[in-house]
Amino acid sequence: MFIDRIQIYVKAGNGGNGAVAFHREKYISHGGPDGGDGGKGGNIVMRVDPGSNTLLAFRYHRKFVAGNGDNGSGKKFHGASAPDLVVMVPPGTLIREAESGLVIHDMSENDGADFIVCHGGRGGWGNRHFATPTRQMPMFAKSGTLGEEKNLLLELKMIADVGLIGYPSVGKSSILADISSAKPKVADYHFTTLSPNLGVVELPSDAGQGRGFVAADIPGLIEGASEGLGLGHEFLRHVDRCRLLLHVVDIASTEGRDPVEDVKIIDTELKKYSPELAERPQIMIANKCDSADRDSEQVKAFVEYVKSLGRPLLFTSAMTGEGIDEMIAFVADELEKLPPVKIFDAEIVPEENVKRGKETNYRRDGNTFYVEGEWLFNLCGQVNFEDYESLNFFRKVLRKSGVIDELEAMGCTDGCTVNIYDFEFDYIK
Repeated sequence: MFIDRIQIYVKAGNGGNGAVAFHREKYISHGGPDGGDGGKGGNIVMRVDPGSNTLLAFRYHRKFVAGNGDNGSGKKFHGASAPDLVVMVPPGTLIREAESGLVIHDMSENDGADFIVCHGGRGGWGNRHFATPTRQMPMFAKSGTLGEEKNLLLELKMIADVGLIGYPSVGKSSILADISSAKPKVADYHFTTLSPNLGVVELPSDAGQGRGFVAADIPGLIEGASEGLGLGHEFLRHVDRCRLLLHVVDIASTEGRDPVEDVKIIDTELKKYSPELAERPQIMIANKCDSADRDSEQVKAFVEYVKSLGRPLLFTSAMTGEGIDEMIAFVADELEKLPPVKIFDAEIVPEENVKRGKETNYRRDGNTFYVEGEWLFNLCGQVNFEDYESLNFFRKVLRKSGVIDELEAMGCTDGCTVNIYDFEFDYIK
């Protein structure tokens, strides 16, 4: 089964908590703080699997959660960091934000290098980090931060230099089978091809090495494909990366269609789907030429129409092999003139480039002021609300971060109550 679009949930591991501990050993009954730090949570790492060309592996496995970092302990023992969770995807996979559909990363970028899509939480500090000359016995430590979590939409856009497009049954699969080692299903009925097929085309040794290319046979387009008719709508995305399009037509009109009208319809569907794609260079392939009368009015009209479009025209026969070698050589020459395979730019700023988790939300209900935010949630986890020094530390952080100033601007005065994740305290200026 071919699956090229699927939604998954990923969550990086949480960081481990720092420890509250004090140095204790023989002859040292009241040593200083030596709580260890928590370990880092595991990242979610996307990695390319070169041998895969479908997202079928995600059909029944759509939830990926990395391990949490271990908590710190006494004697400065730090918690172990959790290993990264690696998610394998086919080459050419686009990672999108599920809600907005915006591109987060193209796994074709940098030759498919690993990409961290969710960062694990940082480990919390042990209480030894909070010791000062005036606070020699800190009874609090820092909790680990939460790992990132996202709903992702994985979309496969195959990486191929050349895309074979055209109406059903014009011979695209037969041509791919002739020029490569791919073995697509070939039969004389519409929609034989139910999914895109890739084939690696190797040029003869005398044509020079390193000039091979990858070709994709895209299931037949029909009129209305851009609106969802036929199979073309499902697989048009796979020609997005193609540098060159081979527009195959049945020059013998074995099904009674006019080749000129076929070209006009397919060009219209491409333009509706993507104006950029419609401007991609095209080579017209007049297939089944062994069954056509080249002196007929229909063939002459087709040749004139292609000439008016300014596109190269090659006559081939997948049945007899006529013109196939010439087509391969011509395509290889054209590819050398074109830019490399398209890489999709990220439409979302990577998390590491923005100030993560600093958003703060304020709400007033009478004389009670509610303050929330991910960073505040993490802060509350490191505060011992029963300890005086820990509370002082908490208030200093609120003052330094601007929370107190914002509350005062909202009208918070002496006698008002501040609620931060169910911890309430009376505001005192």
